[in-house]
Amino acid sequence: MKQVPIGVSARHVHLSPEHIDLLFGAGYQLMVLKKLTQPGQFAAEETVKITGPNGHIDKVRVIGPARKQTQIEISRTDAITLGVNAPVCESGKLEGTPGIKVTGSKGEIELEKGVIVAARHIHFHTSQAKEWGIKDMQRLRVKISSDRPLILEGVIARVSERYALDMHIDTDEGNAAGVLTGDWAEIVD
Repeated sequence: MKQVPIGVSARHVHLSPEHIDLLFGAGYQLMVLKKLTQPGQFAAEETVKITGPNGHIDKVRVIGPARKQTQIEISRTDAITLGVNAPVCESGKLEGTPGIKVTGSKGEIELEKGVIVAARHIHFHTSQAKEWGIKDMQRLRVKISSDRPLILEGVIARVSERYALDMHIDTDEGNAAGVLTGDWAEIVD
C-alpha cells in the first residue's frame, strides 16, 4: 500500500525579495512562526491583505523563504470572494494568471499576475519515488478514505532530493473529503 500524508494547504502568499521590501520595509527578513513539512519552508509570522475586484481577504499567511517570483495560492472559493478567475495550475506557472493588490504593514503592490489555485500534487523524495516506481510530473490517482471518501484524479508527482513525502490539496478539497492535515491517503495508480 502506497500511503501518503495529507497536507491541507490554506491560502498563502510566496513573496519575492523585492516584494518583501515593498510590503514590509527595505531589508526586511521574514520571521519564522512554524516550520512546514517541506524542508526549509516555514509559515512566517507576517500576513498580508489581498484585494480583488469584488472583495478582500485579510491575514493571508506569508510562506518563507523568499522565492524568485511572487505567487498567491488560493482556493476556488477564495477566487469567487475576490472576483478573480484564478486558474488551476502548477506552482510557478504564472503566465496568463490574474493579478491582485497585496497590502503589507509598510506598503502595497499591484501584481499584474501570480494568483493561482495550486494543482493538487504530491512531493516525493527521490528515494521514495524510485522505491514506488513514480516519475516526476507523473499523474496519479489518489484515494482518500474518510466519512466522505473521494478519489482524486490527475495528482501531479513532484520528485526532488529536497522534498519530503507530502500531498498538498487546498481547503476546498480538504473540506469536500472531510480530512485535515495529518490524515492519510493512498495512491491507487
